[in-house]
Amino acid sequence: MTTCHLNQTCGQPNSSVPPPMSNSGLAISCFTMLFGTISNLAALSILAKSRGRFCRQSKAPFLLLTVALLLADLGGHVILGSFALYLHMNHQYTMKLCDVFGTNMVFFGLCPLLFGCVMAVERCVAITKPFCRFNMITVAHVVRVVLFLSALALVLAILPLLKVGTYTIQYPCTWCFLRVTSPCFAADTYLALIFSCLGLTALTLSLFSNIMSVASLVHARMKTPNEVMAQLVVITVVSCVCWSPFLVSAQSPGTSAQKLIYVALRIASWNQILDPWVYILLRKTVLFRVCGQRWTLTRTYPAPSQQYWQYPHLRPSACCKTNNNNDRAYEM
Repeated sequence: MTTCHLNQTCGQPNSSVPPPMSNSGLAISCFTMLFGTISNLAALSILAKSRGRFCRQSKAPFLLLTVALLLADLGGHVILGSFALYLHMNHQYTMKLCDVFGTNMVFFGLCPLLFGCVMAVERCVAITKPFCRFNMITVAHVVRVVLFLSALALVLAILPLLKVGTYTIQYPCTWCFLRVTSPCFAADTYLALIFSCLGLTALTLSLFSNIMSVASLVHARMKTPNEVMAQLVVITVVSCVCWSPFLVSAQSPGTSAQKLIYVALRIASWNQILDPWVYILLRKTVLFRVCGQRWTLTRTYPAPSQQYWQYPHLRPSACCKTNNNNDRAYEM
């Protein structure tokens, strides 16, 4: 395996001394890696402490999807950040390293988008079809979906390793991805197109599901805040803002698009940093302190005889019943 120094074109071996890398780029990579890792670990810790409350409220499938999303974000920061720091400090790479780096880029790029889409669909079904939800969406079903989506992302990621497309070093010589600049072959173009289409489809489906969920909650005239729905809406908005530029620019071949793709990648990397802060900040304990009496720690509802007719989405589920008949889960 040949080890190549990098020149400014980021794809051609150069026998001369490699150009110095920007110290600001190294500092940004270190910051995003450390801050993102700490944020995801903090969010996972908060979810671990509140797992009992999620179980009582029939949110186990959503909790599992949330954990999968945070683990994907955490893996992206640790693994991808390590590769980026290596290229920043060593200024050289091998094709094998680039293949592994590119594989992880595609895998950890697609997984959060796909998991976020499934989370939005799960909440939409839970709110609009609460009774069907208990048969359609169980923990076992969610596990299968997570494994299937992970396998789908992995298959797409390893195709270049099977000589279907190629991974190449990208501007400014600190990351590897599918070849989207000239010379670009048909397989490279199709792979980049599939990656972008999968991501954009996931974002579109998430938006549609959230719109349906919010419309249903407004129609039901809910007077209490829906913590999970607030978190999901913010996650979808953050994903759209962060990922849309990269997903669109990745379909634009040409050397003139290199800097644009790099800036879009920087924006996309913040999605994995902001995701955990949604769960850290958008909790009822925090919202209560910020918004005062508008957010209550103890939920109050109408009388049971009126509640089931006025708020059909809040009917208790059979799977959340406990031995205490007075302990019911009112929130889906």
